[in-house]
Amino acid sequence: MRSLDLDALRCFVLGIELGSFALAAERLNRSPSAASAQLKKLEQQCHTPLAVKVGRHLEPTDAGEVVLGYARRMLQLNDELMHRLVGERLEGKVTFGLQEDFSDVLLPQMLGAFARTHPQIQLQSIVGRHQELLDGIVSGELDFSLGWVGEKSAPYSEFLAELPMHWYGPASQHLRESVLTAKPLPLVMLDGSCLIRKQATEALDHQGIPWKINFVGRSLSNLWRAVEAGLGITVRSSFSHPESITKLSGFPPLGSLKLCLDRNQYQLEAVPAQLYEELKQQLLQYLEA
Repeated sequence: MRSLDLDALRCFVLGIELGSFALAAERLNRSPSAASAQLKKLEQQCHTPLAVKVGRHLEPTDAGEVVLGYARRMLQLNDELMHRLVGERLEGKVTFGLQEDFSDVLLPQMLGAFARTHPQIQLQSIVGRHQELLDGIVSGELDFSLGWVGEKSAPYSEFLAELPMHWYGPASQHLRESVLTAKPLPLVMLDGSCLIRKQATEALDHQGIPWKINFVGRSLSNLWRAVEAGLGITVRSSFSHPESITKLSGFPPLGSLKLCLDRNQYQLEAVPAQLYEELKQQLLQYLEA
């Protein structure tokens, strides 16, 4: 039985995620013709077309969807093995922070893979609000943290992306209609000073839409549960949201949030620097996909 080319699979996966083999070739430091040749080789090995152009965007065929799922698993195992072999010398402890917006995606997926490939590194994560994480950076308790850019910033910060904010309500049509027809408009917000809360209320005021804070939560999970129960609508970034929540249209436009990695020194030590770079690359790939 023949074996599939892992380099060709990597180019295929990245091309689908970025929507372009030209971008994939650039990311992998290859020429566009080399990337096209790898796709052709992979299609010959699979005996079927794997990708098709839809407008200016690249989409997988039905067979391509199947190959995509297996390819991601094969590449993950390959990369974990190589990191394990290359990274055996790394030992120590990393303490990092992240805001709750990212914990559901990063903790079980990206950080789980890091823990498996670097079992000799002690990994400690702290989920908190912006000011808590900033205090941890300044005090040295945290090596680095991931979060939104606030009014105050860390000594060293690296901008990653800018994500739009959206209005969200319950996925249940009955609850959603009940909330949207209520006067004044019920809102679900986090407690304390919050940049998102400020932008949401200012946008409603600008449009002359009356509102009231119907529920104040101390955590993002509290907020999502309140929205799911029909206590009101809320505003969050486009990063992720539960399936029981849906994006709303027809509301005042909102701004965006800047995502950054903060650290307590210009040059991180070897162990935290390894996690920092791996986390950054996986985050960028997640956002592009």
